[in-house]
Amino acid sequence: MTRNNENNKDADQLFDAILSLRSREECYAFFGDLCTVKEMQSLALRLEIARLLINGSTYLEIIDETNRSSAIVSRVKNCLLYGNGGFQTVLNRIAGSDQ
Repeated sequence: MTRNNENNKDADQLFDAILSLRSREECYAFFGDLCTVKEMQSLALRLEIARLLINGSTYLEIIDETNRSSAIVSRVKNCLLYGNGGFQTVLNRIAGSDQ
């Protein structure tokens, strides 16, 4: 998905909505309405896998820790290598904050 494309009005609205959230409680409420429990777990897991990869964990360690397949670890690794840097940006920002 590219940004600033006229076809991305729905995505722009979604991102504006996310940027308007002011607390963790608001995030829980909004994402609880927006996503299924399974979708939320999947998003959270991808972020955790990215954190583990950035911190030097191996595929096998991540698979053991998360009980997920190597396919999801590989997808996240590809995002880290060839993506837009989103994982790195967010993980840098939350490092050291209460989670």
